[in-house]
Amino acid sequence: MLMRRRVIPLAALAVLAALAAVAPPQAVAAVRAADTVSEDPADWTPHVLDGEVQAIALVGGTVVVGGEFTMVADSAGEQAYDRQNLFAFDLRTGAVLDFAPQLDGAVMSLAPGPDGSVFVGGEFQVVDGAYRRGLVRLDLATGEPVAGFTAEINWGDVRGLVPSGRWLYLAGSFSAIGGVERVGLARVDALTGAVDPRFDARLSAPEIGRVKVEDIAITPSGDRLLAVGAFTRVGSTRRTQAAMFDLTRPKAALADWSTDAYAPRCRDNFDTYMRAADFSPDGRFLVIVTTGRLSGSRLTCDTAARFETYAPAHTGPTWVNHTGGDSLYAVEVIGGAVYVGGHQRWLDNPYGHESEGPGAVSRPGVGAIDPETGLALPWNPTRTRGVGVKAFAATPLGLLVGSDTDELGREYHGRIGLFPRPE
Repeated sequence: MLMRRRVIPLAALAVLAALAAVAPPQAVAAVRAADTVSEDPADWTPHVLDGEVQAIALVGGTVVVGGEFTMVADSAGEQAYDRQNLFAFDLRTGAVLDFAPQLDGAVMSLAPGPDGSVFVGGEFQVVDGAYRRGLVRLDLATGEPVAGFTAEINWGDVRGLVPSGRWLYLAGSFSAIGGVERVGLARVDALTGAVDPRFDARLSAPEIGRVKVEDIAITPSGDRLLAVGAFTRVGSTRRTQAAMFDLTRPKAALADWSTDAYAPRCRDNFDTYMRAADFSPDGRFLVIVTTGRLSGSRLTCDTAARFETYAPAHTGPTWVNHTGGDSLYAVEVIGGAVYVGGHQRWLDNPYGHESEGPGAVSRPGVGAIDPETGLALPWNPTRTRGVGVKAFAATPLGLLVGSDTDELGREYHGRIGLFPRPE
């Protein structure tokens, strides 16, 4: 069923919020049932025994998991394995694989590569004793770096990786790749790592300081790229914390889309409160999740917000779902749901200030939002909150969730688990 576009300016959202204060959010728009994954996690996934999971990628039938950890175990907890910030397991059986490269720093992003390989990004400098700062392509069969892929960053980290066609897009806090100046966002050849000379986003942040792109997402058709993070300009054009690029052009070019929703500050000591973004499977809309330590009536701090991909410039969000002051770090749009994760206690909580406001619903650590209404769906498996969910990954079997705690769906699941699709 096609969804009617409802682009609402921020000023109008403030009016709607005032009107909605008369009744809880559920009275404004009814919560509908939706196809969501099970609330009961699969029993056969392995466990990460320390640290945290920050990234997950599916490469064929193999799940690759990255973060900051040293030890993993099989699903029964009978066999432990030394794994330095990166490991892999079989999607269907949960068996921990021999893939065991040694990285000296955290893995923050992962993406499937060509020919049974995986792209790995983060803040590491050394991989298996060789200098590979921030970015490497690894052979899943051997765990060794793929010969010929030579891209590496100058400093900082790689927080986002998305392959599209012959290209790999990467984002983070770097300012050069392979000696070529690229600030926070770049496009390289997926086979060689050579920087594309035509794609230079020219990001800057004179009001903030150093550029740091927190996340990137690309439409399934490959025509649009969204970048979110600590920046305020693309070239000479103002784009505060969120910018969309038209990838149908040979050079880096801004799309018509823009928003001022993230221009206000949440707190003065935050360089950015953007954390993650994802496009819908049909590419028609996107969802951005944020932190921010909610202060006053800031409409986009500590929220999930939907925007229409092909809406005109200076558009506001279609809807905003508030946690009431808790951070969201991850988002995945699949099926009829927008899955969000962080250390939130509630959703549907626009009137809460580190408290449960009128209409709030309990959704500790993980929840699902109706993409049409913007209200929390009934799905509520719960998890131990900790710092929060940092990674989601959609798979044919269900939704993978990575975090820093070991209780998911009221069961023990060490820092990673799978919510299966309904049978």
